[in-house]
Amino acid sequence: MQDPVFSPIYLDCNATTPIEPAVREALLHYLTEEFGNEGSRTHEFGARAKQAVQRARDQVAAVVEAKRDEVIFTSGATESNNLAILGLREAARSAERMHVITSTLEHKAVLEPFEALEREGFSVTRLPVTAGGYVESKVLAEALRPETVLVSVMQANNETGVLQPLSEIAAVMDGHPAYLHTDAAQGFGKDLDTLRNPRIDMISVSGHKIFGPKGIGALIVRRRGYDRVPLKPLVFGGGQERGLRPGTLPVALIVALGVASEIAVHDHRNRHDRCSEIRAGAMKAFEQLNPKYSGDQSRVMPHVLNVAFEGLDSEALIVAIKDLVAISNGSACTSTSYTPSHVLKAMGMSDEEANACVRVSWCHQTPDVDWTTIAARIAAMR
Repeated sequence: MQDPVFSPIYLDCNATTPIEPAVREALLHYLTEEFGNEGSRTHEFGARAKQAVQRARDQVAAVVEAKRDEVIFTSGATESNNLAILGLREAARSAERMHVITSTLEHKAVLEPFEALEREGFSVTRLPVTAGGYVESKVLAEALRPETVLVSVMQANNETGVLQPLSEIAAVMDGHPAYLHTDAAQGFGKDLDTLRNPRIDMISVSGHKIFGPKGIGALIVRRRGYDRVPLKPLVFGGGQERGLRPGTLPVALIVALGVASEIAVHDHRNRHDRCSEIRAGAMKAFEQLNPKYSGDQSRVMPHVLNVAFEGLDSEALIVAIKDLVAISNGSACTSTSYTPSHVLKAMGMSDEEANACVRVSWCHQTPDVDWTTIAARIAAMR
């Protein structure tokens, strides 16, 4: 008789989340049963697909109290970020408002489009952040200019879990014509009230961060009265999604994102409480290790800890406990580069301090974690 095989507990939910069972069922149904093309208008298969897509638009829009026609489906938050940022180029040039603002702790999917704008002659201001890992609204107020066309600040940082003061940022921008965009990949469906602020013009969404499948996301683009944000497409052909994101709509993925969005709102409180319970257990077990947590913990979402233990390198720590839990030392998009985190560096850490940090992130589906055993293993490394 073979010994049972034990798998480590997955604690890297900021990289991607396990799919919700009801979302999986919807996805499979529209992959195998309701497989019609939403653009086919001459038969019932297409009509049902169109109805399913429209229902998903409503579900995604409801999370932030937007309207159905303000939801543009994309392949994920990276594409949404690029469309929000680079899609404004033509309008900015025409209006001679070629100043843009972002922060130093953004995801590469925001930082790199801003670098592209800079190469094209735009003036870019990158706001510094505090040691607590957040942008101060007063710093933004000082950076705004009459010619500022766009401000992009993320909702929650993917490495530290620190929520940015978006409500304060929106208040600072009240009365200024610049558009406000937020990369909400980590916070959509988790921090609900913030994104319902109508001053936030554009919101990037990622399906696989809210227990949906990979390969689907959305850009929510709010109107100002009757005026739409003057975005231009990055690719062409077909005219789908108001011409901003052409191509055959992936109905099954869209339906899955819609279901995931609806469940996120319905189960918000239970999910929050479960994540808080896991967090409390981790922090209690780590007390004896004198942990150093990254970021202002009063601002951190309940499913994330970014932590370092004195004298331990993150790579060695990850290897030492890999049979117990699966964790990471930064963004999944840049972790293969083995360079110090630009987020932690922006918060004032040295290379050595940044390289000591690991990110632990969980969710409501995470089983009970034996934090005591993990802490003992870490203690034994010293």
